[in-house]
Amino acid sequence: MNDLFSNPSPKPKPEMNRKQSGKPEATAPGPSESGYSARDIEVLEGLEPVRRRPGMYVGGTDENALHHLAAEIVDNAMDEAVAGHASTIDVHLSAGNRLTVRDNGRGIPVDPHPKFKDRSALEVIFTTLHSGGKFSGKAYATSGGLHGVGSSVVNALSSTLEVEVARDRAVWRQAYARGVPLGPLERIGPTQNRRGTQIGFVPDTEIFGALAFQPSRLFRLCRSKAYLFRGVTIRWECEPALLRGRDDVPEKALLHFPGGLADSLRDELGEGPSLLTGIWSGEADLPAAADGSGTGRVEWAVAWLDSGESALASYCNTIPTPQGGTHEAGFRNALLKGLRAWGEARSNKRAAQVTAEDLLGAVAAKLSAFIRDPQFQGQTKEKLTNAEATRLVETALRDRFDHWLAGQPAQADALLAAIVERAEDRLRRRGEKDTARKSATNRIRLPGKLTDCTRSNVAETEIFLVEGDSAGGSAKQARNRETQAVLPLRGKILNVASASTEKLRGNQELKDLVEALGCGQGTRYDAARLRYGRVIIMTDADVDGAHIASLLMTFFYRELPGLIQGGHLHLAQPPLYRLTQGAKTIYAMDDRDRERKIKSAFKPGSKVEVSRFKGLGEMPPADLKRTTMDPKQRTLLRVVAAPELHDATEKRVEDLMGRRPELRFQFIQANAHTADIDL
Repeated sequence: MNDLFSNPSPKPKPEMNRKQSGKPEATAPGPSESGYSARDIEVLEGLEPVRRRPGMYVGGTDENALHHLAAEIVDNAMDEAVAGHASTIDVHLSAGNRLTVRDNGRGIPVDPHPKFKDRSALEVIFTTLHSGGKFSGKAYATSGGLHGVGSSVVNALSSTLEVEVARDRAVWRQAYARGVPLGPLERIGPTQNRRGTQIGFVPDTEIFGALAFQPSRLFRLCRSKAYLFRGVTIRWECEPALLRGRDDVPEKALLHFPGGLADSLRDELGEGPSLLTGIWSGEADLPAAADGSGTGRVEWAVAWLDSGESALASYCNTIPTPQGGTHEAGFRNALLKGLRAWGEARSNKRAAQVTAEDLLGAVAAKLSAFIRDPQFQGQTKEKLTNAEATRLVETALRDRFDHWLAGQPAQADALLAAIVERAEDRLRRRGEKDTARKSATNRIRLPGKLTDCTRSNVAETEIFLVEGDSAGGSAKQARNRETQAVLPLRGKILNVASASTEKLRGNQELKDLVEALGCGQGTRYDAARLRYGRVIIMTDADVDGAHIASLLMTFFYRELPGLIQGGHLHLAQPPLYRLTQGAKTIYAMDDRDRERKIKSAFKPGSKVEVSRFKGLGEMPPADLKRTTMDPKQRTLLRVVAAPELHDATEKRVEDLMGRRPELRFQFIQANAHTADIDL
């Protein structure tokens, strides 16, 4: 075994032994019997790998790949602008699917390359993979081109490409066909004022077929680049013939946005509803590297949404990163930690349950980072992977977000309240999902205190929600066993308008109620699963009973609004008094009704026996049945929430049952004169 790994050199045998062995002498190996030999091994040189496997370099041969060619050339021009050497970029789409991009930067070097002395630096850039001026970081502090393949890939995948360079008071030109030079670099004349690089190319139909550049897509690309770097002006022009039948793209446009990302976000959002006024935006230098050198900068713009779809668009060195990456992670960390810290400072314990998902679900934001030596996932650069970018961006944004929150506490509190509400809604949905998962594997479980009816036809059945076991006992004796179910609840239930999601999920009384109804709650409410046609709140005919009824109606309004919309929720009307004279017995709902009936229903001056029910538990079952539970004699009030009064209803519920006690105090002060209180 050791010999197999040590591989010692075999000792040569004498010539006589080799002949005497009868074995043929070793000869050079010939073609394999399998037909697979060295002749089958190809070595692709120059740009041939790009044409054979374009997907490795531009992601495929579809419309996205086609427009990736345009982005590569525009990005090179943008790198000149970001580096401070160019201020203007011209982008012209003309007939024949030809795109021309020109900048007024330094111009690609045209002198002979020191390694390839027979070729200019320009020709090396356009014909050799992994060549360019962005590897060392000397020519560009930050750039979008990193792998040295952008220009050469575009050249390889174009049927024709022509590049002109104006530098050192001269203009140079070279043309290519499918990556092959049609001639050497030529000096075509002098120039006094012109400088920079112009590249015009036509994508190869052998690669992309009949696909053509879309003016709208190219225009959006140019506009986004102008937003990302406020120091550049992009002049857009498109042949009129390419714009027939469409008005979403101008023939000519001057794109320059001094406000940067804030202008971009404001343009996209328009006048839509927002949670907070204005856009939080800014820019900052990233912390210095360990060697003291600068590492770049970051710019951001954030709008807090009241409704609509959230979105976070991120960029690195003006390159879109649709799959996010480490710079987005730093952005999320800064906002999340800042908001949690604000919640802690405001003694809001619920802020600790907020996650990045809750926070980013309420924002429309743009983030642009410029960093040295960025590392992307793949040549298409859809995701930033530099580990240190998370720390750099978080450090740069965190202090500024903290200052923004502290500078406008009213808006900061409103933001915190909205995000906490989103977090609680997420936790509630997760609880509903867990319950649904358990229900799928377990048989239906009904609360132990529920006394169910025997019929299963929903239209014929109803459930009474009563306060406590005593009232439940009376109701069970007074009910119709076939059609009426009874569920006793213990005391005053939780006020869901002011309680946290954790308290709501942990409240056993409400869990029992939802399980008894069978229809789920919140987003999982399903009217088809409702087990009873009428849900009747039956509480004592006093102030405490009215309070319990209010709490229950608040629960249904917030958690099961479909129950109200379907006309299923009702209020029972039990009497407060029983009036008796001889064999005559009537009932009164309250004090005023008692006095009115004593005067109208009995002989004047005669003695009337008045009995006040202390509660449903003290009411004889016969009286409860006759007055409150018998469908032939009772009175029910249906609870409705009129759609046209939605805003007013929402405000009233929030004022009277919500988390701000000062609103209830204001209501009491405004309406105290209407109260009829017997002291």
